Amino acid sequence: MQFTPEEFPKIISVDDHVMEPPTVWSDRLPAKYKALGPTMHRRKVAEMTFVGGVFAYRESNAGEDGTWCDWWDIEDLKYPLTRVMAAAGVPREEITVTPITMEDMRRGCWDPTARLEDMDVNWVEASLSFPTFPRFCGQTFLEREDKVLADLCVKAYNDWQFDEWCAGSGGRLIPLPIIQLWDANLAAAEIRRNAARGAHAVAFSEIPPFLGLPSIHDPDGYWDPFFEACADTETVVSMHIGSSSKMPSTSADAPPAVSSTLTSMNAAMSLTDYLMSGVLERIPNLQLAYSEGQIGWIPYVLDRADKVWAENRGWGGVADKVKVPPSQAYREHVFGCFFDDPHGLKSLDEIGVETVTFETDYPHSDSTWPHSRKVAMDIMRDLDDDTIVQIVRTNAIRMLRLEDTFPS
Repeated sequence: MQFTPEEFPKIISVDDHVMEPPTVWSDRLPAKYKALGPTMHRRKVAEMTFVGGVFAYRESNAGEDGTWCDWWDIEDLKYPLTRVMAAAGVPREEITVTPITMEDMRRGCWDPTARLEDMDVNWVEASLSFPTFPRFCGQTFLEREDKVLADLCVKAYNDWQFDEWCAGSGGRLIPLPIIQLWDANLAAAEIRRNAARGAHAVAFSEIPPFLGLPSIHDPDGYWDPFFEACADTETVVSMHIGSSSKMPSTSADAPPAVSSTLTSMNAAMSLTDYLMSGVLERIPNLQLAYSEGQIGWIPYVLDRADKVWAENRGWGGVADKVKVPPSQAYREHVFGCFFDDPHGLKSLDEIGVETVTFETDYPHSDSTWPHSRKVAMDIMRDLDDDTIVQIVRTNAIRMLRLEDTFPS
């Protein structure tokens, strides 16, 4: 690497997060649904834990000590805000599963002007942010009984993305809509509605069956209307780890550190699904992206998938629908993403440098903010400058169709 810090290319982060402000839905739902939609309340919490990917909490009784917490409420769901969700600027040893209020987090977690300032500090030019209360692909609304309300909530969130979160940022804040996961045709229509106003990415589940939905192997092509709409509008299907509402772990009593170490397993399972499904050949313009899964696992999965595809054709169930080696399909259809994976960078030849993108994960506990440039320079010091530009910038521009906004 020949870049000095001042010459290092500005980062385009393909995975950050936004904490929704209290008025996202109350400002946008029709009058008859305002009281039924997501609302934020402040309660005092006596204790809170996080085990097996699930929050457990107990509200304080009258007169009992506790910590104030802001909660989202909809139907029977109570969703607390916690420090691990909004950890930017907090010392590592103080990042715990503890309740917080909106005032307890950096303003950049939810305010677009402040977010741009925090991006400037971090040498980030543009950012794609996944939702928080809707969860990584809108599972919160999939789980609601009132699907009319759920549909309105999905659309209200997407409208907020365009009208407030991204508006006025000069393209630096990139819209990431969600969809109606319970209806592939509604989802397809929402893809086209958002593409008409400039969206080229959508949040989707890495493993839909974990949400009680059809798999991508569904013989009736349940997801085809959605996939076809994405292909037609050049919308990349962005899948964040945990977007199946199930994180890999070994037991119910394993500490969260086990799950956090194993997060890439979900991405590996999802990628294998697509490589063996025939979807990428049936819908040849479909593009996929895996967020926060790192990249070091990809060479093994591609090598193993190629061997299974070639050697188990008699009984593997893919001979009639997967015509090209899975590694070839990966190179043509898939983007990986990392924030700190020196092992993966040693495998760029096997992965394909043209498929690798970079993230900062602001404001989560894994985030490299405000030192993402330093982290990138440290782990990429043995790469040539052209490769670095591809990883931190050019590939994201191509993936998100940003050519008219940012020079590569």
